[in-house]
Amino acid sequence: MKTAPSQYAERLRRPSVIRSLTLGPITVTYVPDGAVRLSPHDWLPATSEATWREHAEYLDGTGGLAAGIGGLLVESGDRALLIDAGFGPVSLPHRPGDPHGPIHGGALPANLARIGRPPAGIEAVAFTHLHVDHIGWARHPAPGGGPLFAEAPYLVAEPEWSRRDLLEAHGTGPDALAELAPRVRTVEDGQEVFPGVTVRFAPGHTPGHTAYVITGGGRRLVAFGDALHSPIQVGHPEWSAAPDHDTGRSADARRRLVAELAAPDTIGFGIHFADVVFGRVRPDGAGRPAWHPVDA
Repeated sequence: MKTAPSQYAERLRRPSVIRSLTLGPITVTYVPDGAVRLSPHDWLPATSEATWREHAEYLDGTGGLAAGIGGLLVESGDRALLIDAGFGPVSLPHRPGDPHGPIHGGALPANLARIGRPPAGIEAVAFTHLHVDHIGWARHPAPGGGPLFAEAPYLVAEPEWSRRDLLEAHGTGPDALAELAPRVRTVEDGQEVFPGVTVRFAPGHTPGHTAYVITGGGRRLVAFGDALHSPIQVGHPEWSAAPDHDTGRSADARRRLVAELAAPDTIGFGIHFADVVFGRVRPDGAGRPAWHPVDA
């Protein structure tokens, strides 16, 4: 059973381009930085070869899951917030034992320029969590030197920051955390961090993994970070990803999220969701929850 309508089949196999939605006075825009190829079975260990034969529509020409890396720009008038900051100007090959293939970043500054939003005008950078593919441009210098986001504070869930010692196993080492530390401002569950944007703790992928709920124009958008990595998980919230810190809590978070995204006037944003980053949850032909992309 196909998860997305057939007209989106090609988009399931490639990383996303720049895409925007409006929520009343708020504009949200996916800003690509790069991409990573995920090994389907290694990334989602509960799946099998039979799973992927049945759902081959998700696999690119190499047999991998295409996943974008970037950030979500939230604009309200002259003000702007960025949620997550990509991978930065780095490329890494596949390493044996990793559940992902090659990964690269570097495009976020140029894509912000295409959108017409200078990085210096971004008033804060909020993180869903502190894995390296979400903090890149918060720690790497901008082209030409100096910080990309000027003096913007870095907003991090208090549980994520207080348990940052657990992140080294996933590649975020002490040096990276030390670079972030002077600008980190911890945030609490339910806190409004920007007009129409509130914090929603969703632990499981990391101890302090966080979603952001953006409300405007009678609609809500839930930017859910790495609670879900692929649209296929919408129909199988029990499938945890290999890097999940606590698979039981991450599965519970996914079940709650899938139920919430099925509510009227609610849209999801999946930062790694190939080229279908915005979508709603609706039943498929078998009555199972499924991701239905939204472009307006």
